[in-house]
Amino acid sequence: MPIELQCSSCGKKINAPDSAGGKWGKCPACHTRIFVPLPPGADEDELQLAPIDETEEQKQKQLMLETYRLTQDILQEQNAPEAPAGVGPVPEISDEKLTEHIVRYLRQMANSELDDAQRTADAIVPHRRKAITILDDFAKNYPPDPELADVSQQLLLRFIRNLKTRIS
Repeated sequence: MPIELQCSSCGKKINAPDSAGGKWGKCPACHTRIFVPLPPGADEDELQLAPIDETEEQKQKQLMLETYRLTQDILQEQNAPEAPAGVGPVPEISDEKLTEHIVRYLRQMANSELDDAQRTADAIVPHRRKAITILDDFAKNYPPDPELADVSQQLLLRFIRNLKTRIS
């Protein structure tokens, strides 16, 4: 007995042979790809669903709940260190002390003391948020500190930009 179906595209009635059941074919009228269902009575080989294991279901719920809690804890962390992973918490530094470090860095760069400037910049990096604010203020005011009055504004701005790029 042929399988009767209707094309979902053009609406034509199609008679397909039993052997086409469960396969894809083309509508003879519009050539749209269509799925030919299994013939009636071919459903006898269907499998029954296995019963749900309640303990496994409970374990899955517990794991999902634990994952949710851990995710929330991570998102709620407020005192995350600004230093690279594994370094540990960064001790607080006053704005005045950080400003001293920045002035020292700029002076070392102006004097071509690059190794010393590198070490000073490494001390500034963990305090990037405060440092960027201070550097923005330095960029607006020339000279930002009397100790840097002999450094040209253009050179000073380049050093400030380089340090901001490094700590960002």
